[in-house]
Amino acid sequence: MHVTHLPIRLATGAYILNSGIGKLKATPETEEALHSWTSSVYPMFKDMKAGDFTRLLAYGEIGLGAALLLPTVPSVVAGSALAAFGAGLTGLYLKTPGMTQSDGIRPTEKGVPFAKDAWLVGAGLTLAMQSFLSGTKHAAEAVADGVAGAAGSVASGVSGAAGSVASGVSDAASSVASGLTGAVGSAVGSGSSKASSGVKGLLHSAHDAREELADALADLAESLVKR
Repeated sequence: MHVTHLPIRLATGAYILNSGIGKLKATPETEEALHSWTSSVYPMFKDMKAGDFTRLLAYGEIGLGAALLLPTVPSVVAGSALAAFGAGLTGLYLKTPGMTQSDGIRPTEKGVPFAKDAWLVGAGLTLAMQSFLSGTKHAAEAVADGVAGAAGSVASGVSGAAGSVASGVSDAASSVASGLTGAVGSAVGSGSSKASSGVKGLLHSAHDAREELADALADLAESLVKR
């Protein structure tokens, strides 16, 4: 129960509870009058005995008054019950001849004491509507918080996935660059080794050719001397 509902619930609850307790002590004449008046407007009560009807009404008022006074009873429940009870009393006022003026709404002098029951309808609807709207607002806020949390989770997941993809691409690029560097290094090293081996071969061949030429010239000189 919201603290702002306390004045209405205390005032209406205490009034209705006292009214119900008073009806338990009603005289037979009062029971007959009450039953006759009510059954003339609401025929479903005609078959009930006057005493039984009065006790039923008394227990109903005591239960409603207690519900309004107990803070554990939600205002939407207590307010709806109060509005229904007030509507029943207002129906008695509107449908009883001599209670209203020619327009059927404004009370006559006789109907003034009963016209006030319309206030119970307004009080009950106020309690029920305020409680319902407050609950709807809290529910909407909870849904909004849930949607925001879900959106944050999705955004976090997308960010994490993007980071993983970027990291994978970076690692792949590093691997490719490393591979290219190794390949170039191997190619350069292999080329240098082959070039060095070729130069050595050429030098060795030139040395052999020079020795052969020297031998040939020596043989030619010796042959000339013998002649």
